[in-house]
Amino acid sequence: QVQLVESGGGLVQPGGSLTLSCVTSERIFTLNSMGWYRQPPGKQRELVVRFTNLGRINYADSAKGRFTLFRDDAKNALNLQMNSLQPNDTAVYYCRGLKNGAGCWGKGTLVIVSP
Repeated sequence: QVQLVESGGGLVQPGGSLTLSCVTSERIFTLNSMGWYRQPPGKQRELVVRFTNLGRINYADSAKGRFTLFRDDAKNALNLQMNSLQPNDTAVYYCRGLKNGAGCWGKGTLVIVSP
């Protein structure tokens, strides 16, 4: 089973930036897909961005132009650079990996955007 550990969350002011990191126990290229999701307070979990081993990267509309996904294969890490953060970006951010039909989640990292 793939192990995923997120880090990098915290408190940031509106307009600020954060970089989240997800380290996986598997080499990223062995995964069918990997991505970031978030769950705002009182809402359902939603996609932020994910990539597939076919080379596709899908961003949610809310993330386009502000968030950038990039990977560090040497560290088995999938990072999410988030810019121009707004209060409605407040959420627990989760990393998800899919391998051979089995999906795994990390425990999440909390991002709070507030003055």
